[in-house]
Amino acid sequence: MSDARRAVPRTDVVLDDPALRPAVARLGRAVVKQEVLRAQHRVRTGDLKAAAVLASVLAALPDVAASLRPVLNATGVLLHTNLGRAPLSAAAIDALVAAAGTTDVELDLATGARGRRGRGAMEALRAAVPTAGDVHVVNNGAAALVLAATALAAGREIVIARGEMVEIGDGFRLPDLLESTGARLREVGTTNRVTRADYADAVGPDTGFVLKVHPSNFVVQGFTSSVGPDQLHDLGVPVVADIGSGLLRPHPALPDEPDATTSLAAGAHLVTASGDKLLGGPQAGLLLGDADLVHRLRRHPLARALRVDKLTLAALEATLRGPATPTEVALARRPADLLARAEVAAELLRAAGVDAVGVACAATVGGGGAPGVELPSAAVSLPADYAARLRAARTPVLARTERGRCLLDLRTVDEGQDDALVAAVLTC
Repeated sequence: MSDARRAVPRTDVVLDDPALRPAVARLGRAVVKQEVLRAQHRVRTGDLKAAAVLASVLAALPDVAASLRPVLNATGVLLHTNLGRAPLSAAAIDALVAAAGTTDVELDLATGARGRRGRGAMEALRAAVPTAGDVHVVNNGAAALVLAATALAAGREIVIARGEMVEIGDGFRLPDLLESTGARLREVGTTNRVTRADYADAVGPDTGFVLKVHPSNFVVQGFTSSVGPDQLHDLGVPVVADIGSGLLRPHPALPDEPDATTSLAAGAHLVTASGDKLLGGPQAGLLLGDADLVHRLRRHPLARALRVDKLTLAALEATLRGPATPTEVALARRPADLLARAEVAAELLRAAGVDAVGVACAATVGGGGAPGVELPSAAVSLPADYAARLRAARTPVLARTERGRCLLDLRTVDEGQDDALVAAVLTC
């Protein structure tokens, strides 16, 4: 019996093959070598013929040198945290690529002197929220709140309603986050009810600010009451409103979702929000409000540790100035159009022998935005085992299972991706 190891082609010989040179130039020798080693191992175990090593390597090579893989979101969750929340617009992607080289991020080209960092993005954010006296950007929504708590309330008290002491995901709890800054929490009201008098009684000389937190990932119903910034702005201390989802102005599809423009007009002195949720931009923490407060935050030593890079600034500015984001487009899709697309896709799949049918369903915003809101949608319904099979595709497709079926919800799928979705089902 011949030794399979004798048939394994040498690593350097495979790597030097002209067919792999473009991949080595694009991905780097280490990435390509890893796939060569995997193919050689398969030859040794008898899973691959020695003559097929090169073809196997070429087929297995990734498109880019990073390990993150593009995933087709067919879950019906517009802002899926596990998928990176908001997908960027084409304008934001172009801006990000343009900013990848050397840029004038902190340079005034007219004078050659140092310029204000990210001035274009800040101007765009101020223009988008005219009720804000000034704006600042940090690296995520939690960082925005941490900066506010550190600068305004370290060693002092933050007054907060007991029903707004939320857990923000992955085991991180708002009270722990705030107390890590050295602030003390003064809880007021009960789990389901709080009044203006509760806040007024708690505010004193040691109060750093009053914090209003939008419960963005749950809904409290029944015998409830809450207090808005319009009733708290005259208590003699700043009111900070953490609206979470990053909605900058009212949206007709989400009438109950707080937005930055309205919150500031109602009396909030400072609003914190995320850039990668309903705004549809990159991960960022937005701080908007009173000019003096924002200046204090910008000049605090912690702000340096939380600042964003040039790529985030470029993508954020393009998101604010550019065309509708994929998130906006997804919110605006009409249920009738979605059902028509689902039925066309299902018909193509049935013609190939797949048990598929177009069905009406409900999508959600997700990502800590618009809790309890259902968006009428439509999906391609498949046997349940397709959910796992589609995750294993070369371009993975993430679906959801419901009532024993795998649903490909089209509200989160761009119209131009329908053919790719059908192809993924047929080949998985």
